Amino acid sequence: MNWMIATVAGLVLAAACMAAVALRVAWKLTHPRRRPVDMEPSRFGIGHVEAVTFPSREDGITLSGWYIPAEANGHDGNGCTLIFAHGYGQNRLEPHLPALSLAARMLAVGYDVLMFDFRNAGESTPALTTIGLREQQDLRGAIDYVEQSRPGQKIGLIGFSMGAATSLLVGGTDERVQAVVADSPFYSLREYLEENLPQWTGLPRVPFNWLILTLSPVMLRANPSEVRPYMAVKRADKPILFIHGTGDETVPCGNSEQLRALSAHPDSALWLVPQAGHVRSYAMMPDEYGERVAAFFHKTLLKTEKPLPARNR
Repeated sequence: MNWMIATVAGLVLAAACMAAVALRVAWKLTHPRRRPVDMEPSRFGIGHVEAVTFPSREDGITLSGWYIPAEANGHDGNGCTLIFAHGYGQNRLEPHLPALSLAARMLAVGYDVLMFDFRNAGESTPALTTIGLREQQDLRGAIDYVEQSRPGQKIGLIGFSMGAATSLLVGGTDERVQAVVADSPFYSLREYLEENLPQWTGLPRVPFNWLILTLSPVMLRANPSEVRPYMAVKRADKPILFIHGTGDETVPCGNSEQLRALSAHPDSALWLVPQAGHVRSYAMMPDEYGERVAAFFHKTLLKTEKPLPARNR
């Protein structure tokens, strides 16, 4: 009898230990280390930047960023604002692009740019990082800011990785958004994590995938099953440009191929960049990337087929 009690006690203890490890890992994943905003816009020829703060749609969250007007930087404005949405563990700089370089190209062809930090990133309010769930409220707050501070501006979104998925989720349903560029998005967060969680955690797939995906929604009140970009794309009646590197081992390009297949708008498109890694397409082909993005927004926001030349940065 004693050995049975000891066995049961040992199993309970082992299960408790594994659950504790799973929760600890889930906590770390939802609280990634902040990266400093330590890159100067002037390095990229951007002379005028407006530091801005605005509220998320979620109470208690204040977001920080830059509004960069084309006209104040010596370019003819075209009446459109592009909102950049950064990836997991990054901030407004998205330094491996770098985002400021792409912003400079968009300014040169007349677009105003809003770059901001999601919750728990850069200079914004500390909070749970939910990989596209609550970040939707942040992106809606950014759209609110543009709508209120620059009334009449047409709005497009450019998102990277987590920011791409968030842009699809928000842009697919928000009527104020007229077009979306999604660089390296995932198809569905739950499916993505089921396949790739061991790469993030370093833990065996069994039993930790099940433990993390079962316990974290209960303990952290953030359910990855609710982050489904594919559903937003299916409902979206607007143009989406998907960009993905064929060498992406973090979020394989099949995610964008599946998403593109669901977008029925005639102006939607998919650009697969040969051998480019995760959110590395711009770094590999900056000129073509800038020209394709500018041409897409010219067609979808300005309704013209003739893009203006993008400056090399």
